[in-house]
Amino acid sequence: KLKFALVGCGGRGTGAIVQELQADEHTKLVAMADAFQDKVEKSLKAVQEHFDGVKKIKLNPKHQFSGFDAYKKVIDSGVDVVILTTPPAFRPQHLEYAIKKGVHCFFEKPVAVDAEGVRKVIELAKKAKEKNLSFMSGFCWRHHQPKKDVFGRILDGALGDINAMYSTYNGGEVWKKKREEGWNDLEAQMRNWNAHLWLSGDSIVEQAVHCIDMMQWAMGETLPTHAEGSGGRQVYNDPDKYGNIYDHFAIAYQWENGARGYHFSRQQNGTAGSYELELLGKKGSCSAKNRHMIDAGENSWRYRGENNDMYQSEHDELFESIRKGKPFNDGERAAHSTMVAILGRMVAYTGQKITYDDALNS
Repeated sequence: KLKFALVGCGGRGTGAIVQELQADEHTKLVAMADAFQDKVEKSLKAVQEHFDGVKKIKLNPKHQFSGFDAYKKVIDSGVDVVILTTPPAFRPQHLEYAIKKGVHCFFEKPVAVDAEGVRKVIELAKKAKEKNLSFMSGFCWRHHQPKKDVFGRILDGALGDINAMYSTYNGGEVWKKKREEGWNDLEAQMRNWNAHLWLSGDSIVEQAVHCIDMMQWAMGETLPTHAEGSGGRQVYNDPDKYGNIYDHFAIAYQWENGARGYHFSRQQNGTAGSYELELLGKKGSCSAKNRHMIDAGENSWRYRGENNDMYQSEHDELFESIRKGKPFNDGERAAHSTMVAILGRMVAYTGQKITYDDALNS
């Protein structure tokens, strides 16, 4: 049996339990934790209902933990694998303890909310390799078969040198929970963590980082030299309801070879939606996110294969890598994609041109 546990009992964490139970028939859920006990109970109930009360979903009440130190109790409860899906502010701290204790990790994106956290995760990714531990991030599109095929062709030169990229994550407002009587300020922020900079890293880091990660993928993981841009709050104008994050960003990244990446994201109801990555190269153009097609004259191509559940696939790959003794580790890559998003936030907040190196070392 591979025993696993969850720290962070929100929707993504609950889904990850289901996927890990389906990824390998010899897995067992042995512990769960969250800052709040009611979230542990709600998450466990949802998993049990999904599997219609299958016996292996039973969980000892003594292994249901809550509080800020609950992650230690989970990791110390004899687990092989831990799922870390708390607000990203806590990710570096939780990863550090898991690697120290020799536990394989699945952790959601982003990996941190600031440069110090990113540097810590880069260090931990190297330690995980040394200790032969899996260290998998939740950049789920990397496990989506249509994208694996289209980006594989891009990296093989189907577009030639990439000149420009157009990246969007334009949608409506994200979920908010009305403050309840008895919540102090800290609990109110924790339960609406995506609205607060210190917990989420802002919307460009917490949400739109998926598109920025795909830009990094297209560029072969080479890092931009610098960025400049802007952003602000047009509809997120009530701190009690919306916290202190921006509701729109517009960032221009530049790479050493002269390629430019233009990123736009917003969280505003009633606006045109767009979630795409379009690429322009010397040989043609590409819709990498939605249509999975390359327009390059006689060498044009479109993905015609089967789709897959990328969330399930990533956990399938994780457990297969553990079984084979060849641990999956994308920690450094995930950390740098997170930092590129943080760089975008920094230039929008300051109105200054900032280099990647200065941002990473700040």
